[in-house]
Amino acid sequence: MALRLPKKPIFKVIHQSSDNKCYKCNEVITKRIITAMGKSWHPEHFTCRECKEPIKDLTFNEKFGEPVCSECFLAKYSDICYACKQPIREKIIKALGHTWHEDHFVCNGICEKPLSGSTFYERDGKAYCKDDFEQMFAEKCFGCTKPITDKAVIALDAKWHKDCFKCKKCDKAITSNTFAVEDNKPLCTICAN
Repeated sequence: MALRLPKKPIFKVIHQSSDNKCYKCNEVITKRIITAMGKSWHPEHFTCRECKEPIKDLTFNEKFGEPVCSECFLAKYSDICYACKQPIREKIIKALGHTWHEDHFVCNGICEKPLSGSTFYERDGKAYCKDDFEQMFAEKCFGCTKPITDKAVIALDAKWHKDCFKCKKCDKAITSNTFAVEDNKPLCTICAN
């Protein structure tokens, strides 16, 4: 995997004399000069703000107006994935109060599919896709045992899909508030008579 860090300014090494002053020591630079971040430096003074080692790569990062080498930037400033506890080098997912690698932000249910860019549901600090959330946590219909995701009919100490609340004998939907009960199942008024 290629290392991709947020900001990679590039510096130039110029081998000629200059009247520029070094940003670090404020002395005139008479030999080689490094220009980066709109400033001039002696090569030995162009160092990482963290480890204080000279930056030799052509790319580096900037933090608080100072150069930071790639290794220090990754160790000190990169977000850490909540799932694997490793620095995040590429796209960051921010969800549920944490940061994640894109491929580690997944459904905590049955499917474990990636949730990046998808609608997800949260329960107890965990993310779930719609299907798994409904399967695992939605109320179940007393008639068909499938999850109820819309309005429910509440009758006989249970919840029912509107279409599942049917007469035990004729199998027609009961749409009125009046019905009879046989073996804890609804009967329409016609079949009850």
